[in-house]
Amino acid sequence: MIDMAAKNRAAAFSFRAYALWILFIVAFLVLMFVSPTFRNPQNLLNLLQQNAVNGILACGITMILIGGGFDLSVGATSALSGVVAAVVFLRFNIPAGIVCALLASVSVGFLNGLLVAKVRVNPFVATLGTQIIVRGILYTSTNATPIYGIPLSWMRVGLGSVGPFPIATSIFALVVIFSHVLLRHTPYGQYLLSTGGNEEAARLSGIQTDRVKIAMFCLGGLFAGIAGLILLGRTNTGQPAAALGYELNAMAAAVVGGTPLSGGEGSIPGTVLGVLLLGMVGNALNLMNVSPYWQPAVTGIILLTTVSFDTVTRKK
Repeated sequence: MIDMAAKNRAAAFSFRAYALWILFIVAFLVLMFVSPTFRNPQNLLNLLQQNAVNGILACGITMILIGGGFDLSVGATSALSGVVAAVVFLRFNIPAGIVCALLASVSVGFLNGLLVAKVRVNPFVATLGTQIIVRGILYTSTNATPIYGIPLSWMRVGLGSVGPFPIATSIFALVVIFSHVLLRHTPYGQYLLSTGGNEEAARLSGIQTDRVKIAMFCLGGLFAGIAGLILLGRTNTGQPAAALGYELNAMAAAVVGGTPLSGGEGSIPGTVLGVLLLGMVGNALNLMNVSPYWQPAVTGIILLTTVSFDTVTRKK
């Protein structure tokens, strides 16, 4: 009976993954056929570049969801990374700014991990609290004023290319490869899946579940810091209000990509597909001159449709 149940779950997950791929391919082919502007190679490269930040955040969110967690602070953490980097860039140099920005981001993730794993605060409440705290610190310390004067060379990270490929997209690809290898080909990835699937059983089997949770939040903070550095390269200003609402977009991409909120299941390739699907729809709506106010509604429809389909599949 146990083997049959496991096979059924595996078959259901595989079916959902194939269905998402079919949906993506059909939508892509339709847009390629009906819109000459969409199939322009430059537009496709812009699509990849524009969704790099959301994709990096979504990879971190995916790891946290798989581990049974939740993180509403990644947008604020990205803004923190950008502001810290901007300040250190101006006072010292770019390498020091990168290190300080990533350390600040990982520190937020570490705080989230401690609150969830050690203090046993609900992940939703813990990360909502840190989001509010980080935003408050950013606004008070900068007087809600952007930081200008960043070296122009840093804009290459956000807007530049190496050959035909945007640098931001290349960084996103590296994050995807790292996340996938970590999740599927290392002991930590197996510990994360086990912890998210059944934390008590994982703990009784000898897994240090508290360490697993702290590490996954630190990883989410690290990815948010990288995303914040790319955002800084796009605007060339340290914006304390940067990345507002980005955590919800990243969460939507992960869920559309097949990662459930219940934990213990999910994949990085699925999340990448979710990022590209939502980004592609947004890009198509822009090209068709659809009001930007409709774009969140369309994203919501896609999210609800995907979750509903996922729920029905699981029941069957």
